[in-house]
Amino acid sequence: MATNETSKQVMSQGVMSTGDDARIFPDVEACIDCGGCVVACKRTWDVPRDEQRISISTMLEGQPAEPMERYNTNSGGALGQADSSPGETAIPMQCYHCEEAPCVSVCPTDSLIKKDNGFVDVRDNLCVGCQYCLSACPFGAPQFPGSDEGSARLFGSGGTMDKCTMCEERQDIGKGPACAEECATDALLVGDAEEISDELDRRGSDSFFNTVAMEIIFGEDADEFEGSNA
Repeated sequence: MATNETSKQVMSQGVMSTGDDARIFPDVEACIDCGGCVVACKRTWDVPRDEQRISISTMLEGQPAEPMERYNTNSGGALGQADSSPGETAIPMQCYHCEEAPCVSVCPTDSLIKKDNGFVDVRDNLCVGCQYCLSACPFGAPQFPGSDEGSARLFGSGGTMDKCTMCEERQDIGKGPACAEECATDALLVGDAEEISDELDRRGSDSFFNTVAMEIIFGEDADEFEGSNA
């Protein structure tokens, strides 16, 4: 959990606390696919037009939800029921700085590390572009903007990995990630696992990801989400 008064300051409904052990997690029910998070990230970190550290994935585009009122705005709840379709769902996808980060475990050069403060960091000088992390990450977070697609399959030719940093530098001074602070619907939640779980409960939202994904993201703290779709 964050340990100082500045980091515990609530900056918005979505950004509940920042700093050590803060997590970022999407409330897919609140996402309206406006792209504001993508723009905020690009502007804050000068990310080139053809690259992005956060993206909005759309599942079941154009399909309606099951004709059950309580699932029309609850994709996570619908996924937890047999034969129920959540309908079109927008999912903010980025590096969630997983507690049990599979990208870290497969990196052969220790370029990717889980820092003591909870952030997953990439050390550019050690990355050889093997793209093992891309294969291991279930959320598509690792990006290789300098890769040559024609030769990326060869070890060492995939460019240097880039991904969401969760705006660690901003959090160091008590600010939230740019994507979350500028999200018009507070669809990106920032805080510890308990705060995120409590906020989802308050909103009546279920976690979108299944049990395996939640354990990857939150580790033992995935128990905080018991009773949701996790």
